[in-house]
Amino acid sequence: MKLLEYEAKQLFAEEGIPVPKGTLISRHKETLLHMDTLPEKVVVKAQVDVGGRGKAGGVLMADHETVMETARRLFDTRIRGVPVDRILIEERLDIRHEYFVSITIDRAKKQPVILFAETGGVDIEETARTEGAIRSVSFSPLLSDIPGFLLRELCGNAPADIQKTVNRLYHVFCRKDALLAEINPLVTTPARVYAADAKLIIDDNSLGRQGIIVNRDLTEREREAEKHGFSFVELDGSIGVIGNGAGLTMATLDLIETYGGKAADFLDVGGGAEQERVKIAVQLVAGVPSVKVIVVNLLGGITKCDEVAKGIVAAGIHQKVIVRLAGTNEAEGRAILAPKGYLMLDTMELAVKAAVEAAQ
Repeated sequence: MKLLEYEAKQLFAEEGIPVPKGTLISRHKETLLHMDTLPEKVVVKAQVDVGGRGKAGGVLMADHETVMETARRLFDTRIRGVPVDRILIEERLDIRHEYFVSITIDRAKKQPVILFAETGGVDIEETARTEGAIRSVSFSPLLSDIPGFLLRELCGNAPADIQKTVNRLYHVFCRKDALLAEINPLVTTPARVYAADAKLIIDDNSLGRQGIIVNRDLTEREREAEKHGFSFVELDGSIGVIGNGAGLTMATLDLIETYGGKAADFLDVGGGAEQERVKIAVQLVAGVPSVKVIVVNLLGGITKCDEVAKGIVAAGIHQKVIVRLAGTNEAEGRAILAPKGYLMLDTMELAVKAAVEAAQ
């Protein structure tokens, strides 16, 4: 789950990483309550889960005279289509230099990897295209601190406080079960080093341990799917997909792309799915507004094809359902679906191709 900037900065500050003084507001008139404590020059920042927020108009400069009007304008703005319901007003720093630091997981090595660049800020994507501009190190996750020699190798000629901050960021990364901990930019000022921005993504599997009850990143349908134990992700296409097993379901999505279609979802119904479970899965996918057609691609092992067929019929949806069933009780499943007029095809390729044509 992605945290908003102000939430990540609270956790960074707890670990001793300096962050700018800030005030969180939920409507522009609240600014009046904080005028006595706000610095003369401030940065007004939309708290939205959007990449490239600065370039999209979500970060504005203001002073005492203009801060309330600036906040009002920002509340009336959508940042890449996302409404602004919270704003962070921060002191404007006297920035001398911007750095970039990011910690994530190297899945191939099964180790944390730290990326560092001596040029940070809004143009980090351009920096990344320059060979050698971003340095990286990885090390054993059993270590509670980044070894000093790796910090020196990573940070180069950056001030010593930068190394301390990178190590503290690693502490946050470990303590919060993070998949990503990032500061861009990490800035130097005449006084000290600051995390001018903050990004933190917590592993969904650890939300309970972190005391987080609701995963805000999930849509309402994804929350409903979670209740039933489905692996479900909403996408932006028009072809609904139901499979059993992550590999088979992903292969179905890949084929849809190959044939020029776009999937509306990923739904792995799991092994051993019975009639009621299949019914719920089909209704859930049919409820995605963009779905024109649904392809059901299931292999019967512990999953019985006749139970799948009963669930499809019981769902009673209006969209066309194209079915590929193979395995246990396949004949019985086909016998249930055939009188109801469902299109049944023998291979995944044929089923997907028919779904793409139907969606068009």
